[in-house]
Amino acid sequence: MQSLELLAPAGNADIGIAAIDHGADAVYVGAPQFSARANAGVAVAGIARLIQHAHLYHARVYVALNTILADDEIPKALDVIREVHDLGADGLIIQDPGLLEADLPPIPLIASTQMHNDTPEKIRFLEDVGFVRAILARELSLEEIAAIRKRTQIELECFVHGALCVSYSGQCYMSHAVTGRSGNRGVCAQPCRSHYTLADGGGNVILADKFLLSLKDLNLMNDLPALVAAGVTSFKIEGRYKEIDYVKNVTAAYSQVLDDFVAKHPAYRRSSSGRSEILFSPDPAKTFNRGFTKYFISGRREKVASIDTPKSMGQPVGTVTGAGKDFFRTDCRDLKNGDGLCFFTGERNLLGFRVERVEGSKIFPNTMKGLAKGVHLFRNHDAALTRVLNKISGRRRINVEMNFARSGDTIRLAAEDEDGNRTESIMDMPYVEPRDPAMAREQIDKHISGTGNTPFKVTKITISDSIGFSTIRFLNSIKRDVLEKLEKVRFEKYPRKTAVFVPNNVPYPEKTLDYRANVFNELARRFYARHGAEVVEPAFEILPEKAGREVMRTKHCLLYELDACVKSGRSRRKLQEPLRISDEHHAYLLRFDCEACRMSVILLGKK
Repeated sequence: MQSLELLAPAGNADIGIAAIDHGADAVYVGAPQFSARANAGVAVAGIARLIQHAHLYHARVYVALNTILADDEIPKALDVIREVHDLGADGLIIQDPGLLEADLPPIPLIASTQMHNDTPEKIRFLEDVGFVRAILARELSLEEIAAIRKRTQIELECFVHGALCVSYSGQCYMSHAVTGRSGNRGVCAQPCRSHYTLADGGGNVILADKFLLSLKDLNLMNDLPALVAAGVTSFKIEGRYKEIDYVKNVTAAYSQVLDDFVAKHPAYRRSSSGRSEILFSPDPAKTFNRGFTKYFISGRREKVASIDTPKSMGQPVGTVTGAGKDFFRTDCRDLKNGDGLCFFTGERNLLGFRVERVEGSKIFPNTMKGLAKGVHLFRNHDAALTRVLNKISGRRRINVEMNFARSGDTIRLAAEDEDGNRTESIMDMPYVEPRDPAMAREQIDKHISGTGNTPFKVTKITISDSIGFSTIRFLNSIKRDVLEKLEKVRFEKYPRKTAVFVPNNVPYPEKTLDYRANVFNELARRFYARHGAEVVEPAFEILPEKAGREVMRTKHCLLYELDACVKSGRSRRKLQEPLRISDEHHAYLLRFDCEACRMSVILLGKK
């Protein structure tokens, strides 16, 4: 039976625990140092607490140490790796291949998407050198994923929801070029979310102060069956910078979809134990999003950019039908005090406001600026949902069957969980004939099945014919004892995987590597040499001259976005090349590879 994994982000231990409680089969968390989200690193104590909670449900915890490393950082990184391995981490997400030349503990290795895992040849190489999983490039289509699956056996992990990097992951140098903060070193300044002016070859301004490189958010919730068919087994939600309400909502939504798929396809199962009881109706549109896209999972079929704003728009909720001095009316009937709404002005600028109070059909905002009849409204803060999510909004329970039997003055309570783990508790209680046998059985059933705040749910109780009378105190005591033993057995029998890394000489798919190989230390250079590739340039971060270099390569294409793509057959305008974009301080040349259907951003220098 094939296991499927829903993988959720954990910006801290509490968020990771909430993700598991709301249906995640695994979580990924930043290492205390050297994570690609430097500000989302989690201290050792937090990782330990998260692992303890996850392993009870046989859920996994993967630790991301996925930056490129300087030579003097490698010993420190190895200390961190050994520490998280000793804590019980289930996998290590890395970008820097120099670590494969070091003495690693037997922790399964996962190739970060920062390694730009986009071809069958590259992923077959990763498998051959010892990685157990590859996190796929976000740009891949279903057909490309299926082609990778056909040629490899390695586990395939795919992003299904959340913010998109506009550049090929690991191949973006824009942040470092303009701010000195490197995405490959975990401190991306996100220049893709800044505004730019686009000019044509004649210097004519086509668009001014627009967010030309900012993408919508990924949403593949309805595409999970197709991804399974293509060979994906781990479905990843982006968001180690996201708050707990976002993670709860999105995780619960995807978990329900995956549960529904598994229920209809008996050849598949969830990779962890227990099921989550969700106390709200999850809907990803109700938490942070910039509008949704399927990106390129079905090829280039839609515009993927959020050119007018990089901010969350949330969910479309209705239209302004009328306005007074300090209120407006709308066809949306479920607005609440405290809701946050936004809308686009005629100039396509995003404005927002807070609902201060609702009186029947009248909505009183904190500002009326821009509000007029016909304005389309979005809710980017759902006050009612937030209140629910700030409380206990989900519980996860492991199914258990109980057997209650008496022999003379001895009572035996046996328990077996859904994974086949068995425990029993044997206690003495003098036999007393019950005055009402039916009521005595009912009391046993009631107090043995009530599991309170434990992680278990009793789904079946078998009670022997000769039961006698048992006090409530005794029943609670024997039940508590057997469940504590069962919890201990689950930890003892947790199926932790190990993987001993053994260096080899499998040829790398490329023979010559430039700065885009991100070689930042001598061990990485040695790794590529071992595998027959010559590194002719160091990482971008230490290149002596950066002007004239490609700082971004992307499937997002402004020609397509602006209806000027000849290849697509939908061109309605012609733009005079070369096109340039600029911000307040820097200028860039846009280069279009129409055969490969991608765009490159070349740093020209300061303005």
